[in-house]
Amino acid sequence: MTDILFRPERQQEILSLIQQRGRVSVGDLAAHFLVSEVTVRADLQDLAERKLIVRTHGGAVCSPRTLQELSLADRRRRQVGEKDRIGAAGAAMVGDNEALILDCSSTALAVARHLPRHLPLTVLTNSLAIALELSDSPAMKVFLPGGTLRRDMGSITGGFGLEAFEGFHIQKGFFGAFGISITEGLTDSSPEEAELRRRLVRMCAQVIAVVDYSKWGRVGLASSAGLREIHTIITDRQAPADMVKKAKKMGVGVRLV
Repeated sequence: MTDILFRPERQQEILSLIQQRGRVSVGDLAAHFLVSEVTVRADLQDLAERKLIVRTHGGAVCSPRTLQELSLADRRRRQVGEKDRIGAAGAAMVGDNEALILDCSSTALAVARHLPRHLPLTVLTNSLAIALELSDSPAMKVFLPGGTLRRDMGSITGGFGLEAFEGFHIQKGFFGAFGISITEGLTDSSPEEAELRRRLVRMCAQVIAVVDYSKWGRVGLASSAGLREIHTIITDRQAPADMVKKAKKMGVGVRLV
């Protein structure tokens, strides 16, 4: 950033950066806008008082108000080609008579769409869209946990009665995310979604993250799985090479499609 912005313009840019990255530091913002850290702290304080961000030690993250997740319909329209390829690669990993978890992400929905309808499978999902997608597959048994309906997401949160599924031998779980980072792993913008995903992750023999390039480097409010809990990441070839390399060094398998 070389142009000097007026304060309202700078604060709008700060908001945009936080929405893109999930969190920012005072030092990074000062360098980006060529202003002092005192100026940045004043900007962040102003934004925090307007409840647009939440201050953290040394920086800020999005507030629940600004970190609202996109509706499922909106998310389906983003990175359509990448998600379709990721979904096809994920479905190709599934074998006969396996038990799966598919979360409520739009990329997990892409996995569901590519599952051969003749496969005898057991599928546990908190996504109404995935349950409907698989409803014409008589070979598949589909289970939905109880909970609270999120109409914007077409998902069920709360995980009531999830204990009944903890005895299942679930071979694979496919999980999307608000973002993925080396330090925080998979993260969500909703603490409720993150808590449910954490419970689902613990039930899986193999945890497979299905995330397109736009999710790398973003950090949401709550973690749903540490990177070392993930066995495989399926992503597209636009994923940042340096982060992919670091994930591989940590022992995570990464498939680029």
